Amino acid sequence: MKTSIGIVGAGPARTWPETVRFVLEAERLGVDYAWSAEAWGQDAVTPLAYLAARTERIFLGTGIMAVGARSPGLTAMTATSLAEMCDGRFALGLGASGPQVIEGVHGFEFKGQLSRVRETVEIVRRAMTGDPLAYEGKHYVLPRPGGEARRPLRVGVRGEHAVPIYIGAMSPAGLRLTGEIADGWLGHHFIPEAAEVFLGPLREGARKSGRELGDLDLQAGAWVEFGDDLDALVESRRSYVAFSLGAMGSAKKNFYNDLYARAGFPEASREVQQLWLAGEHAKATALVPDEMVLQSQLIGSEARLRERIALYRDLGIDVLRLNPGGETLDQQLETLARAVRLVREVCA
Repeated sequence: MKTSIGIVGAGPARTWPETVRFVLEAERLGVDYAWSAEAWGQDAVTPLAYLAARTERIFLGTGIMAVGARSPGLTAMTATSLAEMCDGRFALGLGASGPQVIEGVHGFEFKGQLSRVRETVEIVRRAMTGDPLAYEGKHYVLPRPGGEARRPLRVGVRGEHAVPIYIGAMSPAGLRLTGEIADGWLGHHFIPEAAEVFLGPLREGARKSGRELGDLDLQAGAWVEFGDDLDALVESRRSYVAFSLGAMGSAKKNFYNDLYARAGFPEASREVQQLWLAGEHAKATALVPDEMVLQSQLIGSEARLRERIALYRDLGIDVLRLNPGGETLDQQLETLARAVRLVREVCA
C-alpha cells in the first residue's frame, strides 16, 4: 500500500513556506502522492505548478478541481501543461464540490453536477488524446452552436504523458459514476466498518463499464495522531466531525452528513446538523458519538493504528492518505514519518 498527503493551503494553520517544506519532507520520506485542495481558499492548480519545480519524485494531483469552476477545455489544457512540467508526475482529480462553493463562490446553480462531471471527463479525455473538440452534451456543446467557431479545435498542448483521472465522490450515484468512468477514487471520511457503503457503488459502476473494483486505484485515509490517551484524542477530533456534519454543505444538501447517516449514524448525523445550523456548536460537538470519530480517524496507540491500517489494506485500499496531527510543522512531520514507517511495516 502506498501513501499520500494533502496539501493544505497557506493560512493561519500553515504558511506557504511551511507547506513547501511539508511536501519536500514528505517526498524525502517516500510518500507517493501529494493532493492539493480547492474550496474557497487557494486554487488547486497554482501550488502544484510551483511544487512541480521543487520536487523530483512525488506524484502531484488536484484533489479536487471543482467541475464548473473551469471549462472542460481549460481543465484539459491545465492537466496536460502540468503533466509536462513535472515529467508525467500529475494526476487530475475532479469532483462536484458542494452548493456552498459552487453557488457561493462560482455563482451557478448546484444542479446536474454528476452529469457535468461525466461530460467534463469525456471532453478532457478527448482533448488529451488530440481529437477535435466536437461534443454535444447537456451542459457543454462544442463548438458553440450558432457561434463563429467554424470547426472543432484540437488542444495544442499535447505531451507524451498519460494523465490518470480521479474523482472525489461520496454519494452513491457519485461513487457509481466514479467506478464507471474514472481511473481512480479519492475517498474522504472513509469508514472501514462501513466499507460497502463506499465500495459497493464503486463496484457497481466498474462492472457497468466491464471492469472490476480492483481495476480502480482506490485512495482513502484520515487524520493521523498517535497517543495512549484515546479519550483525549477522540475529544480533540470531535469538533472536526461536527463541523463536517453541520457546516460542509447546506441544510438540504450535505454529502458528509448523508455519508455518515448511511454508514450507521443516521440519528446522530441529523441531530448534530440541526444543532449546528441553529448555532449551538458546542452542543452539536458534544453529541458526536465516540465511535463516529474512532472509525473515521486514525488515532490512538501504535498498536491500534497497526490494526486500522491493516483494515484499509485488507479492504483493497491502494493508497492511504495521511493527514498528520501536531501543533507545529515539526510535530506534523514527526507524525507523518512515524505513520509512513508503520504503513510499510504493516504492508510489507
